[in-house]
Amino acid sequence: MTNTGIDINKLNYNDLGDRNMMDPILLVDDEDGLLDMLSIMLQKEGIMEIEFATTGKQALEKLNNFRYSLIVLDIMLPDIDGFQICQEIRKISDVPILFISARTSDIDKLTGLNIGGDDYITKPFNPLEVVARIKIHLRRQALNLQSHKKTLDEYNYGYLILSKKTGELFVKGKKVLCPAKEFELLSFFCANPNQVFSAEQLYEQIWQQSTGLNDRNTVMVHILRLRKKIEEDVKNPKIIMNIRSIGYKFIPPKLEGI
Repeated sequence: MTNTGIDINKLNYNDLGDRNMMDPILLVDDEDGLLDMLSIMLQKEGIMEIEFATTGKQALEKLNNFRYSLIVLDIMLPDIDGFQICQEIRKISDVPILFISARTSDIDKLTGLNIGGDDYITKPFNPLEVVARIKIHLRRQALNLQSHKKTLDEYNYGYLILSKKTGELFVKGKKVLCPAKEFELLSFFCANPNQVFSAEQLYEQIWQQSTGLNDRNTVMVHILRLRKKIEEDVKNPKIIMNIRSIGYKFIPPKLEGI
């Protein structure tokens, strides 16, 4: 295998920041031995929150219901091609995706990267290298998250401006009254753009409670009220989108408007 210049001993997982703030890693492969090996090595490096999928269908079901900090994805799965899974993931999330595959051609590598993969590792591989690359991507993601939290007290999209410092919302330059829960919900969306959240996840994040029977309706009502404030056409929303059978996604408006 080509020497990547990565020194696994110099990659301290503690440098990734607060582990409790990060979602689990998802390993997708139909080889149980490979999953066991990677899991053991990741746990030795302090990465304890790991989930598994052995088919493409299983992976997509998990991705529709949970959030992950990184995905290791095999291409040749028994039911759905890994490239197809990647394309589906990119419709709802920008989570880092590391392909692992026995396909070694340049065309396959370029395909994987062009459709949204962040890395491509060929089999057989040195497991230390895979772990090292996983840690690099996680560290980069954690640093970006920390920087994001430190600097973004205001989200300015031109058309829409939300100031967390002053608790104010402006749409088309005009101040819009926004009750606390609606403001918290919009702030959460702004901090997590282009990601899909179920109504249950949104309720737990904003109301800080486990969901009950009527809580989905609570979220729906608050989203409708937000849409009335920020959308040009409530019946054809372009900022807070419905993702069928999954949940909602915030798409930041362009600076010149929507």
